[in-house]
Amino acid sequence: MRCMIMAAGLGTRLRPLTDQIPKPMVPILNRPALYHILRLLAQHEITEVVVNLHYFPDLVTGYLGDGSNLGIDLRYSFEEELLGTAGGVKNNQEFLGDDTFLVLSGDAVTDVDLTGLLAAHRAHGGISTLAVKEVEDPSEYGVVVLGEEHRVQGFQEKPAVEEALSLLCNTGMYVFEPAIFDRIPAGEFYDFGRMVFHELLRDQVPFYVHAIDAYWNDVGGVAAYRQACFDALTGAVAVERPGEEVSPGVWVGPGARLAPGAELRAPVLVGPGCTVEAGVVLEGPVTLGEGCVIGRGASLARSILWNGVQVGADASVTDCVIAGESRVAEGARVDGEIAGPGTSVGG
Repeated sequence: MRCMIMAAGLGTRLRPLTDQIPKPMVPILNRPALYHILRLLAQHEITEVVVNLHYFPDLVTGYLGDGSNLGIDLRYSFEEELLGTAGGVKNNQEFLGDDTFLVLSGDAVTDVDLTGLLAAHRAHGGISTLAVKEVEDPSEYGVVVLGEEHRVQGFQEKPAVEEALSLLCNTGMYVFEPAIFDRIPAGEFYDFGRMVFHELLRDQVPFYVHAIDAYWNDVGGVAAYRQACFDALTGAVAVERPGEEVSPGVWVGPGARLAPGAELRAPVLVGPGCTVEAGVVLEGPVTLGEGCVIGRGASLARSILWNGVQVGADASVTDCVIAGESRVAEGARVDGEIAGPGTSVGG
């Protein structure tokens, strides 16, 4: 079984966080979202993987390399011009070969049972199986309308609740038979959701869904990103929590220095090499990236700091996401700030 991970998008809905980083590299507990996807694949013994890249590709290849540290045989496909979801898959037809294959989004956070998804696909026997999840508010998603035996009968794009024919959200996780390549033109932009799936419906080609009850978050915007980070921190989604659990719900990375009198109120993750000075209060959920410095008497609540962020003495940071190498001014009161990389906050 081979897999393609779609990671070529621009991540515009996460800006300014993604001004200098591709969306699949945004940190979830100080590991890129893409790292967690690869780790999930390895757990299900899916180890031959290609990732398509476009935006800041060197950040991905530099971090993941050949994937051997995760037990993955990892390859890359570079798109000078974006080819869309289906076009990107077509571009990797030679690698994906003549057997059933899997396609995943590189920026989602999930602990889905991939083995169960593949088994459902084989049981249905169609050209494709879409993983879907029931949602309360379909207006944020494309939803899938079903016929008998879980066969896809139609789609609605972000319908209002009162107009929705389904609450089953398309998660962007697909299993395909190689016959799907015949439906995708080579060398041009082509999309599964807007093109290929509608053509399958038009031609009455059977394809199906598999409803999942696992955690899934598409990290569609900053609010969803914050929620994914906090869910990972509390264990609502089964992803790797790095560091040592020094007290219930508090993880501390190697080389971090916690001054006597600093209060860490779970759930909290302190990254490697951080300095948390005396009088600091971290009111969880809080995650600190590698090498953060939290100055004397500062307080943080419900916030995510990426690598190398410095918070000045007596500053207060609440409900914020602050990207790498940023600085919060001494004594600043910051609430709800979404700061891009290298930003001066509150000064």
